[in-house]
Amino acid sequence: MKAAHFLAAAILSLGTASSALAGCSDPAGARVDWRGCNLYKANLSRANLVYANLLDANLSGANLSDANLSGANLTNANLSDADLTRARLYEANLSGANLSVANLSEAYLSEAHLSDANLSDANLSWANLFEANLSGANLSVANLSEAYLSEAHLSDANLSDANLSWANLFEANLSGANLTNANLSDANLSGANLTDANLSGATWRDGRICGEGSIGECK
Repeated sequence: MKAAHFLAAAILSLGTASSALAGCSDPAGARVDWRGCNLYKANLSRANLVYANLLDANLSGANLSDANLSGANLTNANLSDADLTRARLYEANLSGANLSVANLSEAYLSEAHLSDANLSDANLSWANLFEANLSGANLSVANLSEAYLSEAHLSDANLSDANLSWANLFEANLSGANLTNANLSDANLSGANLTDANLSGATWRDGRICGEGSIGECK
């Protein structure tokens, strides 16, 4: 009797393991479970990945242009050098994700969760980041020219050497952010919270270069 129970448990265990592994070969689709899967350089252009589970997945170099990833879980995913041009990431969870050198030009990231994400040297020109949470994110050397960042949460974010020219930062929270040497020329900073933000060496909206020790305001 004990042997029978052991055999049944073993079969169930093998079946569960097989199912977990099989998820990585499942076709793209809404709510697909690709957590931890290796999708290096995968072509997922225009794919419907709404509410997909991509936790810890490797999507480095992947083509996700025009893909719909709204509500997807991309926590700690590797999206370095990925093409996310015009991708829809509304309310997607990208907390702790690696998006370094990724192309997010014209991507829709409204209300996305990007806290502590690595977006260094990423292209976010013309991206919609309305009310996105980028607190603690690394955006050093990122291109955010003409990005829509109204009411975005950028507290303690690293925006050193970032290009924010013509960006809309209306009522954005930039408290404690590192904006050293950032380009803010012609940016809309109306109502933005710059408490304790470091603006040393930054190019201000009117073209002035902020002096060393410019904290909270351009001096």
